[in-house]
Amino acid sequence: MTEEVSRRVVEIIAEQAVLEPSDVTMDATLEDLGIDSLGLVESIFAIEEAFDISVPFNANAPEESGFDISSVAAIVAAVETLVADQKGGVGPSPTQSDTGRA
Repeated sequence: MTEEVSRRVVEIIAEQAVLEPSDVTMDATLEDLGIDSLGLVESIFAIEEAFDISVPFNANAPEESGFDISSVAAIVAAVETLVADQKGGVGPSPTQSDTGRA
């Protein structure tokens, strides 16, 4: 799964940067790749959708979130952890509709 996660995250980041995946290196920052704050948010949404995970990221205070965006490698590692946690039975908290409350 690790290789698949890495490949897909790189594809998502490359798409946001309007680059070929082969142009995205693991040590690159999003800034290096020309991804601005909107591109970052769109990347996060695409990652959440691709892996059916919830990324703990606050666009208003990215430095305070639990999701490391310091490099492509850091993003891949964080996604791998979230995917592993999800497969290990740690899922999202119940929504109001799941609990029957309005």
